[in-house]
Amino acid sequence: MAKDTSAPLIQARNLTKRFDEAEVVRGIDFAIPRGVCFGFLGPNGAGKTTTLRMLMGISPISAGELSIFGLRMPEAGREIRARMGVVPQIDNLDPDFTVAENLRIYGSYFGLAASILDQRIPDLLAFVELKEKADVRIGKLSGGMLRRLTIARALVNDPELIVLDEPTTGLDPQVRHAIWGRMRELLRRGKTLLLTTHYMDEAERLCDRLVILDHGRILADGAPSELIQRHIETEVVEFRGDLPEGLIPRLEQLPDCRLEPVGDMLYCYTRDARAVIDGISDERQEITFLHRRGNLEDLFLKLTGRELRN
Repeated sequence: MAKDTSAPLIQARNLTKRFDEAEVVRGIDFAIPRGVCFGFLGPNGAGKTTTLRMLMGISPISAGELSIFGLRMPEAGREIRARMGVVPQIDNLDPDFTVAENLRIYGSYFGLAASILDQRIPDLLAFVELKEKADVRIGKLSGGMLRRLTIARALVNDPELIVLDEPTTGLDPQVRHAIWGRMRELLRRGKTLLLTTHYMDEAERLCDRLVILDHGRILADGAPSELIQRHIETEVVEFRGDLPEGLIPRLEQLPDCRLEPVGDMLYCYTRDARAVIDGISDERQEITFLHRRGNLEDLFLKLTGRELRN
């Protein structure tokens, strides 16, 4: 029977999760097409991890419907997980084995024959640039190598869907960019990626679509560029340090200037940055400011707030 490639790979309707009396995920709806990178963004406690756990069949669904590959979760959980790869937040590789042995043992959990693994493991190690480390034990690898090996392990069963839970947290810029390149290559191969991240630049660069979650509800859903255009001003002027007396009242008089003070910073969100900069022309030598475009982080903070979360 031919696969229906027009249907969403993942479909959630009124997806809900309760822990005792607390409703952590509150009846959310989303659809994830095939062959895209789809992001889940939100502050701590927003419901991202709980949603992922339901998608992976780890946490029971309290209410609603969830289908993946056209199969219902949790009824078809085993079959769904066999077609899924997972990159967890924390590397949980086996330190007693070498790089290649970790992949071989993990592949055996999917019932893959030794002959298949003999071909697949070198290809996977080449993909993550670890081929020369095949016989090295885990304890000898750097943090970036461990992360790349964890990605290779998630691919050992040739999954259709790859879940990446904060895949680049704590890594240096070179490793982050290398992993982004591998993710883009997976997309070119027709894989579907499900990404959670606290790095807004990562989400903006990689995600075709995303949802922003907070307090268990979806606040926004769409392509990053569309969401920025819809919810945030196009330009931002950041002021820092001591500002001349009377500057803020003058800025408040401008027709298109939304001010947001944060500590010793003042953010002016606008669609006409030239008018803002012209308005401080007499005092530019006294003021430290930065003019930039509005971005996903601005949108995220506008929707979820700036207060610290535990």
